[in-house]
Amino acid sequence: MMELERGDSGLRSTASVQSSLVMYPIYTYGSEEQRKKYLPKLASGEWMGCFGLTEPDHGSNPNGMISNIKDKGDHFLLNGAKMWISNAPFADIAVVWAKDEAGVIRGMIVERGMPGFTTPETHGKWSLRASATGELVFDNVKVPKENILPNVKGLKGPLGCLNSARYGISWGVIGAALDCYDSALRYSQERVQFGKPIGGFQLTQKKLAEMITEITKAQLLTWRLGVLKSENRATPAQISMAKRNNVNMALQIAREARQIHGGMGITGEFPIMRHMMNLESVITYEGTHDIHLLITGLDVTGFNAFE
Repeated sequence: MMELERGDSGLRSTASVQSSLVMYPIYTYGSEEQRKKYLPKLASGEWMGCFGLTEPDHGSNPNGMISNIKDKGDHFLLNGAKMWISNAPFADIAVVWAKDEAGVIRGMIVERGMPGFTTPETHGKWSLRASATGELVFDNVKVPKENILPNVKGLKGPLGCLNSARYGISWGVIGAALDCYDSALRYSQERVQFGKPIGGFQLTQKKLAEMITEITKAQLLTWRLGVLKSENRATPAQISMAKRNNVNMALQIAREARQIHGGMGITGEFPIMRHMMNLESVITYEGTHDIHLLITGLDVTGFNAFE
């Protein structure tokens, strides 16, 4: 993920969704039949997927969702809408979360081609332009009962997926920061002012030294988180801390790198502004900067500021 986002956050987003938000819930919460039907084609890239949780009126509070399913005997009838969905315009399947008649959140696999299921694309983005974003609209979609994920109920289902995706983001944004740092370092060695490369001036060296220090700290934070995750000891609060810290770190490095590039930093000749605009999305999606702060606050104080 770090190397993918060193190229572009949109590319990493596409990969994160496919792995953490589509394959992960099918593998973790799905039946053996669902795993055999979907995972091989998703793993090969023959099929692409998306993840439907965020709604027009419910972003940071997913429990307020109004998308719903009604039991019609041999199938469920799905109604509602999701928005800001990466991969939606081209996805073959969508892992969708909706409330049943008892108000319990359930996961299901919705396939392209099911009558009443449409995926209008979101246009006019200034961020993540390399990633296709859209809506998921469900108008009396008949979802076969065998498409329901059988092994999870409630908000813990989608939140478990997001924990996996947020860990990937924590690595990914380090790549964006590395690309900004590398571009700034090279530019500082080539750009001459007052008779010498600007990398020879103390203030430029301060910027570069602090950049690589922050990148290294973020790598160590996320590496340690990965060790804990491999041991099944990583907590959601630890993942939130890494996501929040690393995205903010990458944004600050992008801004400092832009300054080192001077006016050239705003041009398409360098990657700085593209990364900066992408990171403005990443700092908001899969838990905003402030929501992750409150998750850490709850973890350290025991007081829930969401209520």
